[in-house]
Amino acid sequence: MIRINLLPFRAARAKENIRRQVSIFFLLLVLVMIALWYSLLHFNRQIKELETGIANINKEIVVYKARADRVTQIEKALKILEQKLGVIDGLKVVRREPVILMESMTQLIVPERMWITHLSADDRTVNLKGIAFDNKTVADFMTNIETSTYYNASDLKSLQLQTVKGAKLRVFELVCTKRPPEKK
Repeated sequence: MIRINLLPFRAARAKENIRRQVSIFFLLLVLVMIALWYSLLHFNRQIKELETGIANINKEIVVYKARADRVTQIEKALKILEQKLGVIDGLKVVRREPVILMESMTQLIVPERMWITHLSADDRTVNLKGIAFDNKTVADFMTNIETSTYYNASDLKSLQLQTVKGAKLRVFELVCTKRPPEKK
């Protein structure tokens, strides 16, 4: 006997299959949308974190730039101070030079035979003008200068005979070269 099923069983199964596929499609579509929405939120959160990090770094840059400017100002002030200290050290080296110059001249003159009337000095030379009784006194004075520890050499610029109050005296002019000061 032949059985005939009049119920649309296969058609109902095909409809059910299509409905299941459509519901799986929409479910997958919803899952993809949720995944995209989640990844969008995740990336937005990362972007905000990076932007706040950049803002914090920019604030730190401003703070450190102010500190760096202050450091450069301090370095400039320090450089100026070091220059001033160098000048002070240089002055300390030569501060006693005039005293030593006068003291050495008083030790080098021939006592009671000559007088220094004018003395001027610069960095390397000392110009002297004076009066002596005779030529030998001037020569002895020049020898004393050349053997001194403060002077290298002496050069006689002029020697003239002058009569002062009936006495015949020698008016002389010398140029002496100084030894450089020793730095400690």
